[in-house]
Amino acid sequence: MGLLLISSMMLLGGIYLIFALVWWILQIIANWNIFTKAGEAGWKSLIPIYGDYVSYKIAWQTSYFWLSFILGIVVSYIASANLNESMFLAMIATLLRIVIAVINIMYCIKLSRAFGHGIGFAIGLILLQPIFLLILGFSSDQYYGADR
Repeated sequence: MGLLLISSMMLLGGIYLIFALVWWILQIIANWNIFTKAGEAGWKSLIPIYGDYVSYKIAWQTSYFWLSFILGIVVSYIASANLNESMFLAMIATLLRIVIAVINIMYCIKLSRAFGHGIGFAIGLILLQPIFLLILGFSSDQYYGADR
């Protein structure tokens, strides 16, 4: 009985890993396609921080990438400190997280507009970003520019 249970769990784990790998590969291809549609080299989407930088360049402005990046570092530094001693630092970290969230929401809106979509698609990018990036990457949408 125990061996059957272990075999079943291993089978389910293997199936999960296969689906996760397929999902990961689809995300990579979709991001590659998004970059290509925007006139950027697809390989740029594979490099972690640089890919995000180029993604902000495609959708909006790189200055907001740097602002978000630096604020993220500051929040990480504050979070690594002992926040029990300073309620002020905890409040600052919370405010910075809100600012980062607002920047990310604006990025989703700008990305949606850059590919000719409206606020409904932007809400989809905000709430279900991996799925809507797949839609954006595999659809026939054209890139209209970050100024839209």
